[in-house]
Amino acid sequence: MAMSMTMQRRAVKGVGNIWLLIMVLWTAIPFYWMVATSLKYDREIYGFDATLFPQQPTLANYATIFYDTPYLLFLRNSIIVAVGSTLLSMIIACLGAYAIARLKFPGRALLARGLVFTYLVPTSLLFIPMFAMMSALHLTDTLHGLTIAYLGFDVPFCTWLLMGYFYSIPVELEEAGLVDGCNRVGVLLRIVLPLALPALVVVTFFSFTHAWNEFLYAHVFTSSDRVRTITTGLANFVTEDVFFWGPLMASTVVSALPPVLMFLLLQRWVVQGLTLGGVKG
Repeated sequence: MAMSMTMQRRAVKGVGNIWLLIMVLWTAIPFYWMVATSLKYDREIYGFDATLFPQQPTLANYATIFYDTPYLLFLRNSIIVAVGSTLLSMIIACLGAYAIARLKFPGRALLARGLVFTYLVPTSLLFIPMFAMMSALHLTDTLHGLTIAYLGFDVPFCTWLLMGYFYSIPVELEEAGLVDGCNRVGVLLRIVLPLALPALVVVTFFSFTHAWNEFLYAHVFTSSDRVRTITTGLANFVTEDVFFWGPLMASTVVSALPPVLMFLLLQRWVVQGLTLGGVKG
């Protein structure tokens, strides 16, 4: 009986390992193909001479995007919009989440539910009224207008996540700070935010990647190359039915680096914040 149970555990573990390997390959193969294609000449990408591995690795595709296309301009625009929207979202979300979690005022529960409903509304339903409002305010085809537009989905998302972490912080610590002479803003800055650092890192990371990868708003609200972001600028590598796969993959590799580097630098806090969120429920 004991041997049978041991064999069953080994079988379950083996099936789990095989499934994990499949998922790793499912995730890693597209990234490999992206990097490999960016290092190939055209003859190794198209036609009967296509290869699985770069036979003669080259950086020509990277030179093309840096010197022959406005890719660096798109990269700069993406950084400005993503960083700007993330900073504004975090400031508004910290204040809003703390107010909902700690302050007593009429309509607090309704406001909290409204944040969830706002975040759950698809952007494909919002971009038409958003475009009408931005056109009336002359914010279309501008970086600051796109940054403001991103607040519409970043602020509810960040606020809702931070509320759960703020609820988990003992209120006695804040009361002690109030007794020692701090006001509500001082308690938030000196006690709550330092304790919620892992949560802040997680929310910042997700907010940044959300803004960095966003396409619909960037496509609708911008029309000139001077304000295009990476997600919309990549369309320049597609002409009618012709795809310039080498430069397209090279630009995609470079575009993926900022979120990856951000995660590598902050991974300790990201993992801690995700674990804390899972434990606290």
